[in-house]
Amino acid sequence: MKTYMCAPCGFMYVEELGIPEDGIPAGTPWEEVPEHWTCPDCGMTKADFMAIELSELLEA
Repeated sequence: MKTYMCAPCGFMYVEELGIPEDGIPAGTPWEEVPEHWTCPDCGMTKADFMAIELSELLEA
């Protein structure tokens, strides 16, 4: 499973967790998140997210 981060605000989408409150169940791959979905923290689109490795955050 992968993790994606909203570049403007840092919100994390973790595929293993999904976002059940937004109707995205746990285990939903990023590719299956609807294109019209927006970041719940800042409203940016999927295009503003980037794939990250959690180890990158631990090293920062």
